[in-house]
Order: sequence, then structure tokens, then C-alpha cells
Amino acid sequence: MTRLKKNAVYTVIEVLRSHYQKQGQAKVLRDEITELEYNPEDVSSKQDTKLSQTIRLRRVCYQDEKNRYYEFLTNNFEITAEEVAYLYKKRWGIEILFKKMKQNFQLHYFYGENINAIYTQVWCTLIAQLLLTVIQKMAKVKKAFSVVASLVRIHLRSMLDLFDLLRSTNRHYRSKNESPPGEIQMKLAFK
Repeated sequence: MTRLKKNAVYTVIEVLRSHYQKQGQAKVLRDEITELEYNPEDVSSKQDTKLSQTIRLRRVCYQDEKNRYYEFLTNNFEITAEEVAYLYKKRWGIEILFKKMKQNFQLHYFYGENINAIYTQVWCTLIAQLLLTVIQKMAKVKKAFSVVASLVRIHLRSMLDLFDLLRSTNRHYRSKNESPPGEIQMKLAFK
């Protein structure tokens, strides 16, 4: 599933469904079967001969609640047009999730080369991200996820209260057992 480029040349074979646009209403406007002609690039040969191929795809035109217009291409003819639009919308949520994972966790390289090692590392990262998100929600702080992840990474081995650490607005964290520097001097002056 992908978006259709503006300059794509295609031929409509069959129109499965067509609707009119309505302002502020999310709906599928067109569902049609198209043929798209393209020139595959053969990397192994350096010849200038280009063989064009034709592929049959499904084109779904969709308008969302904010009157934005989208055109999707898919090779799946079994699902409904609404499901095509829904899956594309959810695809961006997955993209954001993996972007967040790559920014905050060490997924730049994998510790193993087999499929189980990669799955294990990705699953551990997903679990860590879920736990940090739960901690962030339970602490009720408005700090960015990257700040929460950094604080936990830095203070992971210390015996600090994580919720107090996240709620603290000072640059210097003070545990509950420590008293402020001025308070010690005040106690000594009154004795």
C-alpha cells in the first residue's frame, strides 16, 4: 500500500464505486481498478534497453474529516476501500513508534545476526518503551519521552525514587532523606 504520485500515468480499467465529496465528512470517494505502466531498472545490465511492464493495482481515493484528499494504491483486492484508508492511517502510527524507538534506544546496530537475536532486541526495546511510557503517565509529568528515557538511563543503578526524580523541577535532585543546604545551617544556629 502506498500513496499515488501526482505525475503517475495510469489507465482506469473498472470503477467499482464512486461518491460525491461532502465537506467535513470522511469517506471513500472512488474505488477503481487501474493498470499502471512502469519501467523496471535492471541493475545487473548496463544496457539502455528499457522494457515496460504493466501491473494491475487498485486505486482508492479518500477524503478525511479535514477535507484532505488522498489517493492510495494497493495490490490487495480482497479488503474494502475503507480498510485500505484505515490501514494507511495506522501505518503512520507504526512509523512514529519505530522512529521513537530508534531515537531513544540503541537500535542502531544489532547484537546478533540471526532472526531470533533481532526479534529479541526489538521486543526488549518495545517492552522498555512501554514501561517508560507507563512510568511517564503514572508520574503525571509533562516532560518529553526522550527526557524521561535519558533520566532513567542515567539513574538506573542509583537508589533514587523514580517518581520524585521525574517530578523534580530542580537541576540538582535531592532525595527525601537529604535536607536543603540552608536548613542544616538553620538547625545548627538554633542549637
